[in-house]
Amino acid sequence: MKIALQLGLTPGNTVKDKQKWAADHGVEGFEISHGNYALDKFEQARADFADSPVPLVSFCGNPTFNFLDPDPKKRRESIDQCIATLKFCGSMGMVGQIVPPIFGGPRIPDLSPYKNAFELEKELFVEICKELAGVAAAAGTTLLLEPLNRYEEHFLKRQAAGVEIIERVNAPGIALISDFFHMHIEETSTPAALRAAGRHVKHMHLADNTRQEPGTGDIDYVAAFTVLKEIGFTGYMAYECGVSGPDRAASLAKSLDYIRNCIAKA
Repeated sequence: MKIALQLGLTPGNTVKDKQKWAADHGVEGFEISHGNYALDKFEQARADFADSPVPLVSFCGNPTFNFLDPDPKKRRESIDQCIATLKFCGSMGMVGQIVPPIFGGPRIPDLSPYKNAFELEKELFVEICKELAGVAAAAGTTLLLEPLNRYEEHFLKRQAAGVEIIERVNAPGIALISDFFHMHIEETSTPAALRAAGRHVKHMHLADNTRQEPGTGDIDYVAAFTVLKEIGFTGYMAYECGVSGPDRAASLAKSLDYIRNCIAKA
């Protein structure tokens, strides 16, 4: 298991400063987003990380999340944005792009008794993921589906929901990202959920139940890391969280030591 940081929460005034801080603190990867590098700034990202001591390993999010919108133009826009990002990820040797398919409630109308909105969304998303997984596999990267908690998304909330989509797509290029904060809300047991998801888990997000850095709440990381070792997870765990103050750099450094200790105990 390897530790990564989102670029935006890493201390430093410039990208080079952030790279140095991460390297000095034993961080093994960076996660970026379209907030760091928009679609038309990918060449800048390539230049910024050409000689970085810490590589880019994951890309979080998409410019739009209209994958399950009833408007085909909006759906196509989100799909095409995702395709461009997946190709960039592949060109940089990154694990993949993290994609929650929708925020909020359903937008597709209920067509009961034929199918309700959720059933229609599921059928639609499987077909979309077949296309995106094919692009990801060809690029040498992965579409990483992220379940979110009930306050952010209605569609993929538990790990099993993401696994169902992945298994229905049944192709290379698609996998699961598991987020400790969201699991703490939705799963009755985070270790059990990870064990059940098994080989589909390819990336992790680290945040405590406070949604701040690990070590500020009550999530049992040792128990979860023990299961990750059981299922053979050797990927990156990226900090996606707030960082408590007033000295954010000190708080983050303390949390990194805490996580490494949890890994050692596991």
